[in-house]
Amino acid sequence: MGDACILIVEGNPHLRSLIGWHLQQSKHWVHQSANVDNAKKLIYTHCPSLVILETDLPDGNSLEFCQWLQQQQQCLILMLSSRTNEADIVAGLKSGADDYLCKPFGMQEFMARVEALLRRRRTISCTPPISLDYGDLIIDLVHRRVILKGNLIDLTPQEFNLLYVLAQAEGIPLTRSELLHRGWPDSIDNPRTIDTHVLSLRKKIEIDPRQPSVIQTVRNVGYRFNREILTMGQWKNNYQKSYKQPQKVAPA
Repeated sequence: MGDACILIVEGNPHLRSLIGWHLQQSKHWVHQSANVDNAKKLIYTHCPSLVILETDLPDGNSLEFCQWLQQQQQCLILMLSSRTNEADIVAGLKSGADDYLCKPFGMQEFMARVEALLRRRRTISCTPPISLDYGDLIIDLVHRRVILKGNLIDLTPQEFNLLYVLAQAEGIPLTRSELLHRGWPDSIDNPRTIDTHVLSLRKKIEIDPRQPSVIQTVRNVGYRFNREILTMGQWKNNYQKSYKQPQKVAPA
């Protein structure tokens, strides 16, 4: 099993290098970081399938970072720790880790756990979802429709593709070229046409299109889908006050 993108976040340079070497021998793409700040940059850049995370990092709380990571994208987390008591293990797993490996450990056990996690991800990935549910916003992939607060939103095919591609990125900013390529693979349009579709989409799903909170502009990059805002109470209240009731959803 190989070709997975794996990020190692480990403060010990010798262990980080050793782990990286073994993963590379199994044909995985490996990126390394010694701290939280650099790890976040690598996550945005490379979107890893698996993060190997040490619990005792010099510049941040690993449990908080683990929770942040779960909110940003759906990747697996293998936590490494010299803390072996039950309370620490439970805290690590509850923060979002998929597995917890106590130090010191053997490389055979480590690689076996990595392979087991990647098998799990591959199994999950083989079952395509029928919808993406963000609470107030549901993207129905079967009927290609969008439901916001129980109301059917009338989107063009281009707007639906754009929203779907942004949502798939799980909060990772995408450039205009990336959005054009993923949303319309055969298109020869200028990437700037994405701006027109974003403007139109914002008018249909944002509380205030002039101050968008769901589809955010990322300066010098492009756009990102802010799924966190959809679960915030203040956003729900503002939406209820400002939004005009469109067509109700009919049973599928």
